[in-house]
Amino acid sequence: MKKILDLITAEMKAAFADCGYDEAYAKVTLSNRPDLCEYQCNGAMAAAKAYKKKPFDIASEAVAKLTGSHVFASVDAVMPGFINLKLNSDYLAEYVDGMAGQEQCGCERTENPMTIVVDYGGANVAKPLHVGHLRSAIIGESIKRMGRFLGHQVIGDVHLGDWGLQMGLIIEELKDRKPELPYFDPSFEGEYPKEAPFTIGELEEIYPAASAKAKSDEEFSTRAHDATLKLQNGFRPYRAIWQHIIEVSVADLKNNYGNLNVSFDLWKGESDAEPYIAGLIKELEDQGLAYESQGALVVDIAEEGDPKELPPCIVRKSDGAALYSTSDLGTIIEREKEIKPDWYIYLTDKRQELHFVQVFRVAKKAGFVSQDKKMSHLCFGTMNGKDGKPFKTRDGGVMRLETLISDISQAAYEKIMENRTVSEKEAEETSKIVGMAALKYGDLSNQASKDYVFDMDRFVSFEGNTGPYILYTIVRIKSILAKYQGIEDKYQGEEKILAAATEAEKDLMLQLSRYNEIMETGFTELAPHKICQYIYELANAFNRFYHDTKIITEEDKKRQASWVRLIGLAKDVLNACIGVLGIEAPERM
Repeated sequence: MKKILDLITAEMKAAFADCGYDEAYAKVTLSNRPDLCEYQCNGAMAAAKAYKKKPFDIASEAVAKLTGSHVFASVDAVMPGFINLKLNSDYLAEYVDGMAGQEQCGCERTENPMTIVVDYGGANVAKPLHVGHLRSAIIGESIKRMGRFLGHQVIGDVHLGDWGLQMGLIIEELKDRKPELPYFDPSFEGEYPKEAPFTIGELEEIYPAASAKAKSDEEFSTRAHDATLKLQNGFRPYRAIWQHIIEVSVADLKNNYGNLNVSFDLWKGESDAEPYIAGLIKELEDQGLAYESQGALVVDIAEEGDPKELPPCIVRKSDGAALYSTSDLGTIIEREKEIKPDWYIYLTDKRQELHFVQVFRVAKKAGFVSQDKKMSHLCFGTMNGKDGKPFKTRDGGVMRLETLISDISQAAYEKIMENRTVSEKEAEETSKIVGMAALKYGDLSNQASKDYVFDMDRFVSFEGNTGPYILYTIVRIKSILAKYQGIEDKYQGEEKILAAATEAEKDLMLQLSRYNEIMETGFTELAPHKICQYIYELANAFNRFYHDTKIITEEDKKRQASWVRLIGLAKDVLNACIGVLGIEAPERM
């Protein structure tokens, strides 16, 4: 279906054109004064300068052309030149009824699908997921789902940290603990064991122990650096250990990401970029883009018009080692070879903002990607505690993600049990769904670039702008629909949404009519918070309608059937929206 805003704008464009004015001035927007009107057009203000007329005169001419339009109930010119619009209730009901009969509630898939890579994991192997991994995972997952919903081919890549010094540290610590393993026997020439010599629990203990040891033991630190170099140069026994680390870590990460309802199509890592690094550095040198500065190899990225001075991008350190920038450039080359994306989307925290400016500019400057390639870095803020500082455990440590999920599920369970409408067993199952909604919605409802405060009590509340409130609204609709199915004397004719009988009913229809525009805007602007804001407003509109309307006891069966079709559409729209946010709704709460 066409977006209702486009249909309204088409009417306004025709009116402006009939008056002899450029239709470009006929832009219609949602009203910022809903107490006065539903939509507005401010184009007469700009047109007045071009046509040397009073804005009110231009607005009045356009309004005269719209008199009698089937789209509008009222069209008013208001000083100094605004045009206020209210939709005809029959037209609005017809539009919303059309949504109820279409796939995806009338939200069309794009006519020009893109291939898009979303790089949004960033976890390190051998380390547990912690709260610092939360935002990248759930924001990235929502971006991926939104793109797919609109018909794009979206590929999610976890992009693991699997190639740095932590590998050498683990290898040397393992060597100290288990020197009898065949990987450390220079004379061993057989096949290495298929089973890893450690569990994920042991691995997660080995790395921090090795990291701490390297800080106080210079000899161990040197050994770890040497082991990393050997690994990266293809030393067979170390490659075998590394493969074990990857397999054990990825199995655990898949499980933990799965608990977040987050999944990836590619489980690539920095190591996959390694084969491309030597070639890309040679290419940068051959093009005269890379030059030595204080022993390091750098590429200038500053451009005329930059608001501030930008430092060169370092692509090789003075000791010959590659960096994250080199790895990311190698990954871009690999993706261009294997995927050829139309759009790159990266998700990291704000601290990496400069890094991606540098990487994108080097990639385009060197011709690794075309100049017009769409490359976006969605940088997000920090999840803070109530003290305004980055969220920590009570003893000041970094909280594991599985602990956070468990804690919020328990809080949701306690909230559900306050109502005592379901059994303890059902409450326990439901609490996992509600807790996940509380966690995700609490994050996604904030603009990604901003910091936010993690407030467990507020997030699990069934009231206010929260995930549980949205779920409770969906469950309430499901309950009404189930009761309606039990009514014997239901309307037997063709179900159709009728023109609104009350302001609350019209408001619900107006909110529903914005759905496909919001879905499209949320994705093109990489703004899941706009989806959250929309469903909160939609849930509020439904609940106002619900409190004003006795649906089940309504005697006018045609009107009752209309209401049921309307709230069924509201349920479907809410479900579609939470679906792209990676949230699901239970049957009961």
